[in-house]
Amino acid sequence: MRLRQRQSPLRWETVSGYDALSERAAERVLGAIIQQPRLVLGLPTGRTPEGMYAHLVQHCVGQERCFDGVKTFNLDEYVGLKPDHPGSYARYMQQRLFDHVGLFEGDIFIPDGLAEDVLADEPDLPMHQALERECERYERAIADAGGLDLTVLGLGRNGHIAFNEPGSPFDSRTRVVRLDDETRRANAQYFGNGDVPEWAITMGLATILASKSIVLLASGASKAEAVARLRHGPVAESFPASLLHLHDDVTVLVDREAARLL
Repeated sequence: MRLRQRQSPLRWETVSGYDALSERAAERVLGAIIQQPRLVLGLPTGRTPEGMYAHLVQHCVGQERCFDGVKTFNLDEYVGLKPDHPGSYARYMQQRLFDHVGLFEGDIFIPDGLAEDVLADEPDLPMHQALERECERYERAIADAGGLDLTVLGLGRNGHIAFNEPGSPFDSRTRVVRLDDETRRANAQYFGNGDVPEWAITMGLATILASKSIVLLASGASKAEAVARLRHGPVAESFPASLLHLHDDVTVLVDREAARLL
């Protein structure tokens, strides 16, 4: 589906390099927490936000409850991985943020790619149905928290945000998706054997668009074509990030290499 594009409200910020981008992203998160201590955050994984998490942890050194009152909802998780699996996003987040900033376990939400809580209540449920229930549970948890206040996104080279691959419906909610080969190759570094799962749970595009504020991060020359397409291309499901043109409060934060084609 392709939509008629109104004048885009996207705000663009270009910084010198990856560290400057990471520091600026951390400043946005910390500023939002100061303004709204009960902030509900949507959080990404992958290579791009690693620097942001490092800056957040550095800021919180010596502060026992730096993120006290904040709730976090991760954008996605692989199907079939235990939380302690080295390639899981639960493990990624524990190592890079959660273990260092004083978050309560009950304020951390990550999709369960094993649907263990669902199956504990209904052990005879087929796995595909259990995963569907897990997606519904995740959507309810976001709603019960009052919705997302600030969501930080990365940008895939094919335009995916979270694990919403090209062709994802703009009205999609949290659901199980099959990952593109390109996406799996990009994430192979987190799997020692290169065996990246084929399926994942992801927040849907409509879920993300409902966030009150959004910051999109893009770094490096490998993202330049995607950044240029976001800047100049039409709003279309073939490029999921283009959905952000329909939101009123989006900042696109890029470094010079990612902005080289603008």
